[in-house]
Amino acid sequence: MKAMILAAGFGTRLLPFTNIRPKPLFPILGCPLLRIVIERLRQSGFSSIVVNTHHLGHQIVEYLRDEKDIFIQEENAILGTGGGLRMALDKFAGEPVLVVNADLYHTLDYKYIYDKHVASQNQITMVMHDYGRFNKVKVKKNGRIKSFSATPTMLLPAEELLAFTGVHVVNPGVLSHIPLGQFSNIIDHYSNFINNGGTIQFIKSMDTTWRDIGTPADYLDLHGSLLKDVNEVKHLMPVSKGQFFADQNVSIGTNVALADWGMIGAGAVIGDNAHLERVVVWDGAVVEKGAVHKDTIIC
Repeated sequence: MKAMILAAGFGTRLLPFTNIRPKPLFPILGCPLLRIVIERLRQSGFSSIVVNTHHLGHQIVEYLRDEKDIFIQEENAILGTGGGLRMALDKFAGEPVLVVNADLYHTLDYKYIYDKHVASQNQITMVMHDYGRFNKVKVKKNGRIKSFSATPTMLLPAEELLAFTGVHVVNPGVLSHIPLGQFSNIIDHYSNFINNGGTIQFIKSMDTTWRDIGTPADYLDLHGSLLKDVNEVKHLMPVSKGQFFADQNVSIGTNVALADWGMIGAGAVIGDNAHLERVVVWDGAVVEKGAVHKDTIIC
């Protein structure tokens, strides 16, 4: 089974932190999000994976340099989701490809989605869910997508608005019509596909975790939720009476106040008399003596 991880974006809403590392390498409880996605794909049976890169791409190339089942597609110019998929077309060997974003944390079942697409003989299968903040896709309750930009006032009784999860499966023939080497958004191509009489089916996901980490607040909020789950933190060391945890080789000084929740990455150093509250400290970061940090990322 083939998969492609879209990892080339700039992550502008996460500035200035995306000046330091690309969003796919942001740590989630100490593990880069890209690693989480890759391992879940492997566990689901995907043995051929393409990862595209652009912004700070050298960091992703270095991170994946020993991964034998991964092809790294380095894009000298940003190609967008459509252009990136088109550039990788020959790597799919004529098979449907599962497409995932490297900047979303979720628990969607990749194999179920892929198998459902293949069995349905659809050209495109998109995974949707009800997520009010992003509900903009008009769908028919029979499983068809109508349009990618709508409002509640435009709905008929048999329609509803849902949000795209960023996960879909597409047959390579659909991608062959995208201009090679040009920037484009895959959703624009799918809109044209519908307008020209094509059918896009969807799977509605329910009772799964899905979190966008597109802003610092979203990234912190995800950690605030995960740190409360005993199954998510069992590989970490508790360092306070609350939900404060640390990875390996962390140095914590004297009289350090750790309030509410927080995550301290591997090799980080926390100086004496520092105060940390609802923070994520990246691996190797240094918190100066007496520093006070609340609701922030420390890198």
